[in-house]
Amino acid sequence: MAQILNDISRTFSEYLLIPGLTTKECIPSNVSLKAPLVKFKNGEKSKIELNIPFVSAIMQSVSDSGMAKALATNGGLAFVFGSQSIESQVEMVSRVKNFKAGFVVSNANLTPEHTLADVLDLKHRTGFSTIGITDNGASNGKLLGVVTGRDYRIKKDNLDKKVSEFMTPFAKLTVGNFGISLHEANDIIFENKLNSLPIIDDKQNLKYFVFKKDYDNHQDNPLELSDAAKKLLVGAGINTRDYAERVPALVEAGVDVVCIDSSDGFSVWQKQTIEWIREKYGENVKVGAGNVVDKEGFLYLVEAGADFVKVGVGGGSICITREQKGIGRGQATALIEVSEARDVYFKETGIYIPICSDGGIVHDYHMVLALAMGADFMMMGRYFARFDESPTKKVMVGGNYMKEYWGEGSNRARNWQRYDFGESENLKFEEGVDSYVPYAGKLKDNLDVTIGKIKSTMCSCGTISIAQLQQNAKITLVSSTSIIEGGAHDVIVKDAKM
Repeated sequence: MAQILNDISRTFSEYLLIPGLTTKECIPSNVSLKAPLVKFKNGEKSKIELNIPFVSAIMQSVSDSGMAKALATNGGLAFVFGSQSIESQVEMVSRVKNFKAGFVVSNANLTPEHTLADVLDLKHRTGFSTIGITDNGASNGKLLGVVTGRDYRIKKDNLDKKVSEFMTPFAKLTVGNFGISLHEANDIIFENKLNSLPIIDDKQNLKYFVFKKDYDNHQDNPLELSDAAKKLLVGAGINTRDYAERVPALVEAGVDVVCIDSSDGFSVWQKQTIEWIREKYGENVKVGAGNVVDKEGFLYLVEAGADFVKVGVGGGSICITREQKGIGRGQATALIEVSEARDVYFKETGIYIPICSDGGIVHDYHMVLALAMGADFMMMGRYFARFDESPTKKVMVGGNYMKEYWGEGSNRARNWQRYDFGESENLKFEEGVDSYVPYAGKLKDNLDVTIGKIKSTMCSCGTISIAQLQQNAKITLVSSTSIIEGGAHDVIVKDAKM
């Protein structure tokens, strides 16, 4: 007969945190939510640290370049979905890496012989409103002028009008010389009341642009997750089929970390994928793996070379893997076992493997429970799908605004690679649903509320860091009756509209 595990498979809603001693230092402004994303040795720091412990799910309905830019700006990281062509995914990653870089390579360029129609077309295709005009239309050509929205009037100017007739010519531009520091460039921008500053070399070739909005954005978003070159960090999902073509293309585009997207990570296919990456790139390319739900699965991926491991099978709000296949485990139980295995591995080897909790989160307090149970960070789909920055449509359903949200295992996504067993290239049956989630507005507004709740809860536990929370938090199981007791009960709640 099969091996029977006697422990009960439990979810986050079956637990509560017990208050700890709240000291004078336990105030929200003192709480740090920094978390390691990839493995590191004892005494060292992770090569990539999140400023908030949130990453977005590798899903068509959640993580495109728009979500990646918004989430990195606020301290987290998105994994651009992999169930698309390599070229399309690479383009999304490139958009993020070029979005904010301090010194920005110009990806929108024309020649003086182009027309206003070309300007409008380029702006529509790239989203860039500042266009470098060079002698050959290349990003490193000789700078002859600049075109912005202030240089033309769409309703009055002829679309055949040549760029040379309305661009701001080089002689009227304020420029910076190649080798200037970002601080010096920003000083020039403010002293001359500019929106952008072209940077040129001694031959007048365009090297970069520096934008005032980038400085302003950084001041407004102190948790921004960026690299030494001030470029936003971004991840990308990969699969176990075309990794030999997809990974090199993503690396060339500047991706910071990749993650194998699979419902079942305890497989030889993931091991082969990780080993191929290690053989080609060594430790230079960071790769996450999963999903697993127990010690054996965790250790298998760690020994294969994973930089972090995702935990969770069947707990996502749009996932029906448990219903369809009877495979999975309660998210809390899975996370507790894998965290214990991670801690033992760290003691024995001196190598810390971050754990990502993926799925099962319904309420904001579940996030604190996940962290207390050992997760270093969380991957969420439904949470982020509700926001303006997700790539799906906002629609009216039953008098309320909703956002479309579908699983990678649904017929709509057709992401058969995520459920691949190395045979036919098709989705035999659905493991995800097509649905709606209530529209919630801007990511930043909602994220600020969620982070506020997390910090407040951590203070009530007497902790001001995730490490302290994991070490000192006390958690208790709750009965079904006490769950009812935890909400409003035995009263008539007033209608907010009254």
